Amino acid sequence: MRTIRNGLVLALGITMTALGASACSGGGEQQPPAAANPNEHVDLTLATFTEFGYEDLIPEYERLHPNIKITHRKTGQGGPYHEDLVTKLAAGSGLADVTALEEGHLSDFLDKGSKFNDLTKIGPADVTPDRWLSWKYDAAKTKDGKLIGYGTDIGPLAMCYRKDMFKDAGLPDDPEAVKPLFATWDSYFAAGADFVKKSNGKAWFDSASQNFNAMVNQLPEGYIGTDDKLAVEKNQGLKDAWTKVTDAVAKGESAKLTAFSPEWEASFKQSAFATKVCPAWMLGVIKEHAGPELQGKWAVTAAFPGGGGNWGGSYLTVPTQSKHPREAAELAAWLTAPEQQIKAFQAKGTFPSQVKALTDPALLSYTNPYFGDTKVGQLYAEQAKKVQKPQYKGPGDGQIQENASSPALQAVEQGKPAADAWNQMVEAAKKITR
Repeated sequence: MRTIRNGLVLALGITMTALGASACSGGGEQQPPAAANPNEHVDLTLATFTEFGYEDLIPEYERLHPNIKITHRKTGQGGPYHEDLVTKLAAGSGLADVTALEEGHLSDFLDKGSKFNDLTKIGPADVTPDRWLSWKYDAAKTKDGKLIGYGTDIGPLAMCYRKDMFKDAGLPDDPEAVKPLFATWDSYFAAGADFVKKSNGKAWFDSASQNFNAMVNQLPEGYIGTDDKLAVEKNQGLKDAWTKVTDAVAKGESAKLTAFSPEWEASFKQSAFATKVCPAWMLGVIKEHAGPELQGKWAVTAAFPGGGGNWGGSYLTVPTQSKHPREAAELAAWLTAPEQQIKAFQAKGTFPSQVKALTDPALLSYTNPYFGDTKVGQLYAEQAKKVQKPQYKGPGDGQIQENASSPALQAVEQGKPAADAWNQMVEAAKKITR
């Protein structure tokens, strides 16, 4: 998230307004070019952010398709990536043939359907809706039924924690024994307050906004209602989540880090906090930043406060800017096939959204030595079953999370009164949704 995996600047809202105007101008959609001759050399570009697990898949695809050469544009942070995407979409040039979109930002592009190819028309005929979990597939459809993206991963939620730090603080450290600590948000934050006292002030979690985002995603309604109007001020569940998180900050539970910043990345090696909200894709992130010296000290358990939920996941789109849309759609279809998604999960922890993959023995038996040989495939498959239907994400949702709630919570971590920071978030959200 993937998150929303990290900070998108407020300029996105301004650019989206300009893009909306340009998307509404001009005539109807043009027919995509025909596929190239099978022997004709084709250069394709693929743009992703953070970790999709495609590093080994790209050369495999090139071996299977000798006439295809793929250039992978990989961006470390999702926020700048999406800002750049919006700029290029408005300019009408510069986008990759296959362009990834994070689910938290998807709603900002669904009403710009003319800028993307309909994958039901240009994609391989054997790619049918039943490949994916129904809610994953449907989320990428415009209001007039156009499919603009093939689903990649989902983000079923579990909890990761440092076994050694738990043990040193006198807390249970076995994955089964810790589950009661993570039963509810109340029990989670209570355990955190206990941990802070017993560990001489060490932090319980990395970032207030990371926990708050997970809590918001569990609510029936988030920042935006199904009427596409701002729902922050009337959303009692959101207010309650705010109170719980900011109370935990006041008790010293937060490491006060900005997720995906250089300081946050370095904090894993520094053992700066003991627990981490852990959608499936976070496993690869932890392993990368914590390093080999902490292998076996991080653990993951099939428990999450409030029962579970989904955080993150992405889609592969084919913008109409592509000169080879049919070849691009074929690549996107291959990358999102169950077999490839299992390989991506094994590489980076990006959990499959494909129905067939969720029952594949290769997934269910997959263990991750970094997390103590836990069968993480089976663990996250169990957590995925707890996701009935993700929360509706209306236009501006991702921008509110990144440019309203996260900065406001960071202000709380720096000493701003929680009530004042709440008002800061509300006012920022109003500006984004005007």
